[in-house]
Amino acid sequence: MTTTQSAGEITGNVLFYNAPEPLNREQHAKLALVHKDKPYAFAAAGTAVPLTVSEFAPAALTFPVIFAGDDRVPLAVMGLNQQENLFIGADGSIEANVYIPAYIRRYPFVLANDDTQDRLIVCIDRGSDLLSEQGQTPLFDAKGEPTEYTQNCIKFCDDFEVERRRTDSFVQILKDNDLFELKKATFQPTDEVGAPVGELVTVAEYFGVSEEKLNGLSAEKLKELQENGALAQIYAHLVSLLGWDRLINKTMMKQAEAANLN
Repeated sequence: MTTTQSAGEITGNVLFYNAPEPLNREQHAKLALVHKDKPYAFAAAGTAVPLTVSEFAPAALTFPVIFAGDDRVPLAVMGLNQQENLFIGADGSIEANVYIPAYIRRYPFVLANDDTQDRLIVCIDRGSDLLSEQGQTPLFDAKGEPTEYTQNCIKFCDDFEVERRRTDSFVQILKDNDLFELKKATFQPTDEVGAPVGELVTVAEYFGVSEEKLNGLSAEKLKELQENGALAQIYAHLVSLLGWDRLINKTMMKQAEAANLN
C-alpha cells in the first residue's frame, strides 16, 4: 500500500485514497478542509483497516486485531463482508465509543514513497470531499505557508510513519520467533431456542499468534519479549480475538434488520 512519485504524478493504490497527489503550495493554495459532523464516509466500505502496534490495546476493545498476507500486516477487522464496515455508516457517522484507527484519522493526508529521491513526501487525496476551495480551514495561508492545521496533519503523518516502522519491527520479531499460525473464526448456527444446528461455519481465516508456540518459548526469550514491549502487544492481539463474536452478532442483527425492511 505505497505510492510513488513519477514525473510529478502519484501512482499506486492506497486504501481510501482515490486521487493522491503531492501537497503543493501553488496547486493547492486555495484548498481548505470541509468541516463535517460525520466525516468518515470514505471509510464506510473499509472491512479491514491497517493498524500500528501501539494501537493494539485500544483497538482490542472494539475489533479483532489480526495479521494478513505474506508481510503479516496488522489489521483491525471492522466487518465480515466485503465493502462493509459495521461501525461506520454510509453517512460518515461512527458508532459511539469505537476506537478510530490512526490510518483513518490521518485522512485525507498521507505520506508516500518518492523512489526517485528515496524520501517520503506529503500527499493529499484530491478526490476527497473533505477538501474544497469552499472549505472552512485553509491548507495554506496568504503567504503560501502551511497553516497550523496543515502542519499538525503533517506531524501526524510523520508520527504515523514512525509507528509504522515500529510495527514492522514488531512483526519481524514474531516472524523470527516463528509465532504465527493460520487461525479461523467460526460461527455455530442455532435454532429459535439456541440449540446448535448444522456444522460450524468459518467466517474468516487469518494469521495470528499461536498460544502454543508462545508458551513454548524459553523463559529467557519471554523475558526479552516482555522487556522490549512485544509481549504486551501480543496479549492485546490475543484478547482482541474475542471480538469475532461481536462482529458475528452485529452482522446477524444487520441482516435481520434488512430482512424486516423487505
